[in-house]
Formats: sequence, C-alpha cells, structure tokens
Amino acid sequence: MSTTTIATPAAPATAPREVDNRSAYVAFGLAYLLGHGGAALSHGADPVLALPGWLPTAFLATGLAAGSVLSTVAAVRAKKGLGKPEATTASLLGAIWVTGFAALFLLITALADLTGSADLQSVLWPTGSALVVGMIYLAEGSARRNALHYALGTWLALVAGAAIFLGGSGLFGALAVAGGGAYLIAAVLERRRLVGAGALA
Repeated sequence: MSTTTIATPAAPATAPREVDNRSAYVAFGLAYLLGHGGAALSHGADPVLALPGWLPTAFLATGLAAGSVLSTVAAVRAKKGLGKPEATTASLLGAIWVTGFAALFLLITALADLTGSADLQSVLWPTGSALVVGMIYLAEGSARRNALHYALGTWLALVAGAAIFLGGSGLFGALAVAGGGAYLIAAVLERRRLVGAGALA
C-alpha cells in the first residue's frame, strides 16, 4: 500500500514596500539651495549678500543631516517587507553611505596635505559629496529598480563633475540650482511614482 505525499504550496513572500524618498529629497534640496546658494551669493571680495561664513555651512549641514536621517528611516521601514536576501542587499546599500564618505574624507584630506592647499577642501567637499551621493543613488536605483532614483543619481554625478570646472561662486551656484532644483523636482515626481506603484492611494 503506497502513500502519496501532497506538496503544499509555499506561502507567498510579502511584497517589498516601496521606499518613499519625498521627505529626504526635499531636505537635501533645501540644503543645496540654502547652503550652496548662500555660499554662491556670499562668495568673493564683492559678494551679493554679506552673510556670515558659518551660515551657509550651517544650512547645508542641517539639511544634509536631516536628509540622511529621513533616508535611513524610509529604508528601514521598507526593509520590513523584504525577504532575507533582499534585506541583506538593503543593508549593504546602507553601508555604502559610511564607506563612500569615509573614503572621500581620506581622499580630500590626503590631497590637501600633499598639495599644501587648504582651499582645495572648499572645492572638493561640495563636489565630491555630490558625486558620492550620485553614485550611491545609482546603486540604490539599480537594486530597487527605481528609475527616478537612478536618474537623479546620474544627474547629481554629472553636475558634480561639471561644477568643479566653474570654481568660486559658479561652483556653488551650479550645485544650488542644478543639484537642489533636481532634488525638488524629484520630490514631485516621487509621488507620481509611488501612486503608479500602488504605494499611495
């Protein structure tokens, strides 16, 4: 007498949640517009605005910190719907932020030391950080199949590379307008993407 084993279908995996980047995009966009924009307007011997040197830096640092926290919170929430392999990928993507900026710090510090130019840091930090963020967005956009995130990363990387040719107030102005403006446009388009993906009503 033979017994027949009936295979039961595996429970379907929970669908991964979409990462809502709107708040992070807005925070980063305002950081670029106020921070880099303030630096552009107050740069040089005859500035358009007589701002204290610490103010644009404070705007930039505050916005970048807020954007980083909001990005982390959104990514952690999205991980709740992921299986183990996808969750591992998300964790590795999150670690890129630490690795990327640690490497950038070492590179800029070494170049400033080797050349003896302290002013080099004022050029490489804004462009280098935009380049690192752009490359991270490219990786995240590829892994999450998020074309908008990928396109924003592409744009930021290209803007960072081109802005360094301008120097001075032109560099900061390009990052403020082209970089900050792109973030705010992406924040608007992000809602459409989420609606299309069924993540928003």
